[in-house]
Amino acid sequence: MDKIKPRPAAVAGQFYPATALDIKKLISQFIDKNTKTTDAVSCIMPHAGYIYSGKVAVQTAASAKIKNKIILLGPNHTGYGTEFSIMTEGTWETPLGNVEIDQSLAQKILKSDSNLAMDSLAHMYEHSLEVELPVLQYFNNNFKIVPIAILSDDFIKIKKLGENIAKTIIENGFKDSVTLIASTDMTHYEPESTAKQKDNIAIKAILELDENKLINEIRRLNITMCGYAPTVAVICASKLLGAQSAQLIKYQTSADTTGDKTSVVGYAGIVIS
Repeated sequence: MDKIKPRPAAVAGQFYPATALDIKKLISQFIDKNTKTTDAVSCIMPHAGYIYSGKVAVQTAASAKIKNKIILLGPNHTGYGTEFSIMTEGTWETPLGNVEIDQSLAQKILKSDSNLAMDSLAHMYEHSLEVELPVLQYFNNNFKIVPIAILSDDFIKIKKLGENIAKTIIENGFKDSVTLIASTDMTHYEPESTAKQKDNIAIKAILELDENKLINEIRRLNITMCGYAPTVAVICASKLLGAQSAQLIKYQTSADTTGDKTSVVGYAGIVIS
């Protein structure tokens, strides 16, 4: 049997530096030395270019104990592949080294949810999960991943996915060895004042661990949060895994980097435990 080729780093040199040295240098600049680490169930992390959202992502990852099994859920921006796409084997390349897919756990999750399909096309050019990897590698260089990309807006299926992921973790005794990551940016391309207002409402729902409230507010206010589906799934899973609280680690917008407040993207980092 032919060995599966690693998934190449699709956005190295664009969303984040192309070399390990430059990645580590940049991440080290973003770390808050007063950060306290929590034994978190999950994290919500942004996925823009590191110059825009890297500080939020890094400080969030630094606030959570990054375990040796990471289930990554992100939005499918490219439109390639199926509505719920999981990779169950192979490795992902990053400048900090290859990250292996947890084949056993991925297969179990695939079997647990009839909407999931084994599909690498959705992941080939997608940045939402890839950009999290070097940040996570900085804090733990020995984990395996289960990558899931979501294209669907069917909230019944999305919530069910979260529930099935949690059940799989519990049934296989992985509760203490898994970190869930939902990859999302917040409001896109609105004036900073309105972006912050909308994002505060969405963040409040997440901090209350209320996925239904989050869904309703996104619909009511037309909040352009690209990873609402992964976030909803992760909230559902986290609660079944025993999470009882959430903490906003950091929020900022692209204006913090560019100075342009007329059209911004919001970034939130949240730890659920």
